[in-house]
Amino acid sequence: MTLSIASKKSPLKTLALLGLSCTLVAGALTSTASAQEWKPSKPVEFIAPANPGGGWDTLVRTSANVISQEGLSDQNFAAINIPGGGGAVAWAQVARDNRNDHKLFATSPPIILVPLAGTSRFNHNDFQPIARLSTDYAIVLVRADSPYQTVTELFDAIKANQRLSVGGGSAAGSMDHIAIAGAAGEYGVNPGSVNYIAFSGGGEAMTTLLGGHVEAVISGAGEAVGLLEGGQLRALAVSSEERIPGSLSSVPTFKEQGVDYTFDIWRGVMGPKDMPEAAVRYYEDLFERMMETDSWKDAVARLGWLDAHQNSEDFGRFLDGQLEQFSSVLSDMGMLR
Repeated sequence: MTLSIASKKSPLKTLALLGLSCTLVAGALTSTASAQEWKPSKPVEFIAPANPGGGWDTLVRTSANVISQEGLSDQNFAAINIPGGGGAVAWAQVARDNRNDHKLFATSPPIILVPLAGTSRFNHNDFQPIARLSTDYAIVLVRADSPYQTVTELFDAIKANQRLSVGGGSAAGSMDHIAIAGAAGEYGVNPGSVNYIAFSGGGEAMTTLLGGHVEAVISGAGEAVGLLEGGQLRALAVSSEERIPGSLSSVPTFKEQGVDYTFDIWRGVMGPKDMPEAAVRYYEDLFERMMETDSWKDAVARLGWLDAHQNSEDFGRFLDGQLEQFSSVLSDMGMLR
């Protein structure tokens, strides 16, 4: 005999099951509606984990301005600078506030590199990916009166004098250090011999360069546009595959100068790890809409960035891939902790 579990049901049991089904459907619809209806109820803290003037700061202020200009949010996105530790000070603060749905921060390769180098106990898995926004490139800068006319002349000088210093706005073993050491290594300079000086953001690094305290600086290309246009600095090389159109089109690539090297600086937005799902979806949608505006497209063109949008889920997978890639790079440099 074969018994069917779905044989005969009493009318009362059928009504009960129907009632349960309706309750579950209603609950799902309510949950979806609440996710769609969530929006900030007060100003959003938008953190740049460095001093003003660097890549994180530029991303935060540019995004906040576009959101305001385009009326994309009823609330203000307040740019806040929290420098220190190549990002580690800001990350510690965000991690302590792990359920805050009114706090975001700009991110880029240091969220992977700094923990790998052992200078932060928080890594990308301690935060919630929101969206990847753009790709920038590394650029090597010198003062307008510098004797170095090409990046190979700079590398030859580093070979001859290992005390010659190159500044950057990220911690030792982090993004700027990796970028200049990798390029120098491709040219034939021992990457470990590059005298890299870390500053609390690209703005401080360029101020120090203008003051004559370092011979060169490596930073994100977008950070340098203003000073290059003002004639205070000169660019020796950019790490893109081809020249960057627009205001940086006169800057030669490393490849043009015989150094087979490229380096991408992606930038995006993250939040506290336990941010409610409804808030994640709101911000994810907000930044996607922001990137479709003419204001954002104009800013990207001016800064020499490229759009590189990824939603929250795709950005999370990308970060995991970056961890694997940068672990190998730091191991080669003898800096993996």
